[in-house]
Amino acid sequence: MATISEIENKLKSVSYPGFTKSIVDFGFVKNIELNDNNVIIDLEITSSAQEVEETLKKDIEKELKMLGLNTVQIIVKKPAAPKQQSNSQSGKNIAPQVKNFVMVSSGKGGVGKSTTSVNLAIALAMQGKKVGLLDADIYGPNIPRMVGFDGAEPEIVGNKVIPFKAYGVEMMSMGNLIDQGQALMWRGAMVMKAITQLLQDIAWSELDVLVIDMPPGTGDAQLTLAQSVPVAAGVNVTTPQHVALDDSRRSLDMFAKLHIPIAGIVENMSGFICPKCQQESDIFGKGTCEELAKQYDTQVIANIPIEPSIREGGDEGKPIVYFYPDSASGKRYLEAASKLWESIEKSNEQGAISNAAIQPTMPAGVSACSPEGQAHKEKQSSSDDSCGCGH
Repeated sequence: MATISEIENKLKSVSYPGFTKSIVDFGFVKNIELNDNNVIIDLEITSSAQEVEETLKKDIEKELKMLGLNTVQIIVKKPAAPKQQSNSQSGKNIAPQVKNFVMVSSGKGGVGKSTTSVNLAIALAMQGKKVGLLDADIYGPNIPRMVGFDGAEPEIVGNKVIPFKAYGVEMMSMGNLIDQGQALMWRGAMVMKAITQLLQDIAWSELDVLVIDMPPGTGDAQLTLAQSVPVAAGVNVTTPQHVALDDSRRSLDMFAKLHIPIAGIVENMSGFICPKCQQESDIFGKGTCEELAKQYDTQVIANIPIEPSIREGGDEGKPIVYFYPDSASGKRYLEAASKLWESIEKSNEQGAISNAAIQPTMPAGVSACSPEGQAHKEKQSSSDDSCGCGH
């Protein structure tokens, strides 16, 4: 006769598909009921994919077969399957194998934008989505260190770069494509070309979502990305200080001008959690983003506190949402990912995702400052009041 302890030990050998952690470590095993050598196992998983459920049942049955049980019944509770999108938005899309693009932006640097991008991407993968993470922060690509690929050289097959895979996420960064520590002093045209190549020349899979960590500010990189692919959601990252919120307004204004649905604001450094007593103190203030969110008809999707494990995880390539999902920050990142996905689905249902209105109207190869360009702008202005740059 098998025991519940023996069954649980066997289940620790069953890895969640796409991850190295077991279903027990993830906390997906909710109950084990044993009666006359017949077992009923209740699972609650984060993926809606049928193949994940089938793989888990097969792996569990294989492990428990060794215990000589009479019957094994596996009851799986999972989210509803996401609605299929046609991905037929008007405008331009140079990476059509990606269903949804998320732009993570900030008004200035140093507010935790890359940390947010990493943890949101991994949280979405933990919730069953097929996720990619693109580090498009040309001037300060920090994500390779945060996911454990610092200094790694990617594989190239044909004319495509194969993305790295970590924590269930496909990842690529400019930091892995240039010499380590090299300073980039690029003009706008070079930045625009780099953004385009990161989208086109990386062999991204058929992804539910690609999370894109943008350079800070509102410049050529943001405009190029928005004109190249239809962005389903914009996430603004800031800190509670009022001086930081002034910069956030510029980022939120940019989303509005580029017709990007705003999924929400992530307020980083929102309180400090003492590692000894677990008391939370608002050393930089807290909750100042609520009024800002109302102004832009959006929401605060997470208030992320300062925790030593966030810094340690970033330096050591061990993201907090994966290694400490039960921590305060881990839980908040998971909740933020859920709110982000809800916003993406809402925008898809409303047909709000399109970059048609921001496409450049100047003919290819013609400068807006040239006589030909001026003549074209005058012609456009007389016909449709366009300024010739897509705004």
